Amino acid sequence: MAHSYTPGLTVTERTVIRRRRLLPLPGKVLVNTGDRVRSAQAVARAELPGKVYPLNLANQLSIAPDEIKDYLVKKEGDLVQKDEILAENKPLIKWFKTEIRSPVTGTIESLSVVTGQVLLREPPRILDLLAYVDSTVIETIPQQGVIIQADCSLVQGIFGIGGETWGEIVVAVTSPDEPLMPTHLTPAMKGKIVVGGSFLSADTMTKARELGVAGLVVGGIHDKDLRALLGYDLGVAITGTEQVGFTLILTEGFGAIPMAAKTFGLLSARAGQKASISGATQIRAGVIRPEIIVPQATSTASPTVAQAQREGIRRGDPVRIIRDPLFGKIGEVSALPHDLQKIPTESEVRVLEVRFPDGQVAVIPRTNIEVIEGL
Repeated sequence: MAHSYTPGLTVTERTVIRRRRLLPLPGKVLVNTGDRVRSAQAVARAELPGKVYPLNLANQLSIAPDEIKDYLVKKEGDLVQKDEILAENKPLIKWFKTEIRSPVTGTIESLSVVTGQVLLREPPRILDLLAYVDSTVIETIPQQGVIIQADCSLVQGIFGIGGETWGEIVVAVTSPDEPLMPTHLTPAMKGKIVVGGSFLSADTMTKARELGVAGLVVGGIHDKDLRALLGYDLGVAITGTEQVGFTLILTEGFGAIPMAAKTFGLLSARAGQKASISGATQIRAGVIRPEIIVPQATSTASPTVAQAQREGIRRGDPVRIIRDPLFGKIGEVSALPHDLQKIPTESEVRVLEVRFPDGQVAVIPRTNIEVIEGL
């Protein structure tokens, strides 16, 4: 029998995840295979070249370019401090003396007797690659990074913004259909991952930023509020580099949509535990999901590593509708008709039947659903 595979979200109480942590340029790996690492621990380090500052000494000293070596106080390769004399002339009358001071602290990288320029380079910037998740290093990649592995609970979201962060999970609402309001947030939530219910308002996001909340996890948000938060419309590129003061993860989509009961239940069960989250999202080829990872103590009967694919859709699978008019509703597959069926657009497509908790059954094109894996 043929299978129709539909990528879905993973929401699972126990799985094993592996993550490649790689530097953007060659560097040094700081840990060894088998080491236990913490989320904020540097596992690899690289040096980013410092900024280059050109100075035209010939013009500033009113000399010929091939004469600059006669006026330099420092030579190529020397260290120089900001405001330290770099070059000077030696006139007969001291009032006519000209001193050229370095605008930065750095190194004299090169000089040219053709152009009369000196290039100064600032010290390199240290780039530390953090582990991101409390985990075990299972492989080191020389000069590049590591592969980490963690036994954890995993919740993937629909959409997110903001980079990697971590903190204790705090559930601020009592039910998955309760919106997260400014009154739910307190100063004690600074540095925490705050879980809400169905909705997040602009006022709540403003207060979260003021309090220093590390992350917000809710069912939905209005797109106009997201636009106001960012100050621009998001395109189709990958998210995750936004600097808005916190990381935001939507588990259901845009609008006021109650968080899936099992997602809310799993996060509530992990309240008080440390989680690592990332808002990075890519919805085109090479799908990247925002995620919430809650490391668990490793058991002797460790679960298998989460697989990227499954065989196909099956009866009983929990699914989420991802197109109007039933956008955001969650049900389970009750039937998988083999024949193509005509939909209102006059196209003939493969469909499935979804039964919702209230007993309603709907026929949905298979491209309009998303499997919720791990429930």
